[in-house]
Amino acid sequence: MTSSPVRVVLADDERMVRTALRAILSAEPDLEVVGEAATGAEAVAVVREVRPDVVLMDVRMPGIDGIRATERILGTLDGPPRIVVVTTFENDSYVYDALRAGAAGFLLKRADADALVQAVRLVARSDSLLFPSAVRALAEEHARVFAAPPPWAAKLTGRESEVLRHMADGLTNAEIARRMGVGPATVKSHVAAVLAKTGTRDRTQAVIAAYETGFMSSR
Repeated sequence: MTSSPVRVVLADDERMVRTALRAILSAEPDLEVVGEAATGAEAVAVVREVRPDVVLMDVRMPGIDGIRATERILGTLDGPPRIVVVTTFENDSYVYDALRAGAAGFLLKRADADALVQAVRLVARSDSLLFPSAVRALAEEHARVFAAPPPWAAKLTGRESEVLRHMADGLTNAEIARRMGVGPATVKSHVAAVLAKTGTRDRTQAVIAAYETGFMSSR
């Protein structure tokens, strides 16, 4: 039995950009564009109506921008979609704000078709960071120094702390399993525990928290 295609919503104030994205994604049998929006407010409304798996969200749109739209979607929907912000500059402060708001990752507008397709598939699986080196660079840029580790660090077991550090290095569950010499199911359980104890939504948010609170500086 074949699995259902990944359902995607495109949010960008430029029609030509949406048209190009739709053409690329619609050419893939496992991806389906189910809605479009030209503003942040429209994006929130469309997502509530069609309940996609993934949203490609332009950061800068008129009215409600992509950051606020991300916050509204993730804060008001049960089982919300994975959101990837689309941006021109990877070091834009808007990108980091979007990640802190809950976006699962970001994609550069100059990315080629293959990178776009793989990004959507990756975030839909949610077992790895999207462009981990870029996310790590942003997190390190905004990292702060603390005299003591964050309160949640004491709740993590040694294995969970190790898993979080591997997550921050961009390793997938399978790669972490091989590195630690355990099974993938064990890693999946550790990842779930890390998210619960750090109070984060997904891997990207956990990595952001690890850097922002100084956890990663205590290697």
